[in-house]
Amino acid sequence: MGRNTRKRRTPLATKAIAASAALALGGGGLIWANFYASAHESNHQSWGGNQTKAATAQVATISCPDVGQKLTNVPNQARNEVAGELANLDRQITDAYQRLATTRDAQAQDASFVQNSILQPLKDRRAAILDRIKLEITRVGGTVPGDLSVLASCTAQNANQTTGGQQNNTGGQQQNTGGQNTGGQNTGGQQQGGAGGQQQGNAGGQQQGNAGGQQQNVGGQAGNGPVAADFVDITKVQPNVPAKPSRNGNASRGTFTTRCGVNANKNHNTDNVIVAPGVTNGAHHLHDYVGNQKVNAFSSNQTFLQGGTSCQNRSDLSSYYWPVVRVQDGSQDFDQNKDGGGKEGNVGKILTPVSAQIKYVGSPTSKVVAMPQFLRIITGDAKTTTNGLANANAHWSCTGFENKVQLTTQYPVCPQGSKVVRTFAFQSCWDGQNVDSANHRTHVAFADASGNCQNGFKAIPQLTMRLVYNITPPVLQNGQVKNAYAVDGFPEQLHKPATDHDDFISVTKNGLANRIANCVNRGQNCA
Repeated sequence: MGRNTRKRRTPLATKAIAASAALALGGGGLIWANFYASAHESNHQSWGGNQTKAATAQVATISCPDVGQKLTNVPNQARNEVAGELANLDRQITDAYQRLATTRDAQAQDASFVQNSILQPLKDRRAAILDRIKLEITRVGGTVPGDLSVLASCTAQNANQTTGGQQNNTGGQQQNTGGQNTGGQNTGGQQQGGAGGQQQGNAGGQQQGNAGGQQQNVGGQAGNGPVAADFVDITKVQPNVPAKPSRNGNASRGTFTTRCGVNANKNHNTDNVIVAPGVTNGAHHLHDYVGNQKVNAFSSNQTFLQGGTSCQNRSDLSSYYWPVVRVQDGSQDFDQNKDGGGKEGNVGKILTPVSAQIKYVGSPTSKVVAMPQFLRIITGDAKTTTNGLANANAHWSCTGFENKVQLTTQYPVCPQGSKVVRTFAFQSCWDGQNVDSANHRTHVAFADASGNCQNGFKAIPQLTMRLVYNITPPVLQNGQVKNAYAVDGFPEQLHKPATDHDDFISVTKNGLANRIANCVNRGQNCA
């Protein structure tokens, strides 16, 4: 789901990088940076590890340009057709990655195999879809970006090009939460990047060899991650969470908590109605759903209103959904032979959160307006392994550490008695007109370093979510990880922690949206 919108780094973020230090980790370096800035900014500074690549390094994954990012002005009449074609592009990448993962012997015997047998055919198929996208847009009077055709080509990435999951990137941007926290747990802070100087080859704790008997070098129970470099002992990470922006006299200080459960009834599917409406398995990974109970690829605004809810507040019909977390201890789950599950490298036992807190908070500098009905927001990027970190918005931590350490490019190994925590802080500024946009990003934005909305955007109640999991800590030993856990994702994204993301569709009745805004504006703590 990741779509990049890049802009220049703020001086504050630049100073934070300069002031940061490195944590020794397996001979490499872990660089962390203090980011008050928006998650839409980018950082091209390289990390401090050994970047030398062996000439014979095995290809780990396939990196394709994100076509959807370029399509910011698709006319409404063509959006469903274009979304379907974008889903076809994702399906092609998945197929190509699966071919990559099952032809290791052929690759070892023929240096040109990946280019000739995988990448070139993929380029040809992508070009045909790009032509269809152009046709769909122009037939309704839209304008196609002039460089769309160049996005047909994909490249191969070696394992050490995906170090820490992020293409030798120091960690992109992490927005803060507009000065708010979620139940006392700060969701902003400094983002960690470049997780370890060198990617470990053959680093998976429970690798599976391919049909030819060769081990793959990208780890994981299904052979596509995670690897040892994707984990860090949180007790060895220096504190990296900054102070929150100060509130002014016009701040909206209240909170509104909605209790919607933890998906104990196992409401799952691998669709994504925001990004790929009408496409079965459009997400290529499994989601937990709470709130609205009738959400799939074919849902509409009308079915949302009829869907019922898992929320205690029966007026909250909103849909809150996120990729499941699995433990890779050799176990399997119901979808081990299904699309989006084991057929696409998402394996292991699905973990249900032990708690899921959903809270709306205010702005440190202004009052908020009510969220519009059917507003859609995606936060984070499911494709950071190939897109880079410009839209990354993952926060991983452990109970007892949340106010001190937040991780984006590594999963935490928590000490005994501590639980794994995923936290999300959604965009809190809205353009005042649109409930969605062609790339599902430009109609909303993050507040700036001081907590202000820019470009005429309006502050809305900021959705924050905190998911807590009881996970036996993975074991890191000799460059390998045993009993790893990982978030579900597209198979070529290698289960990197930075690919974590969250989705939301605002659906309310009986004036609930206004009640949420009023509660936040009045400084009350409502539930």
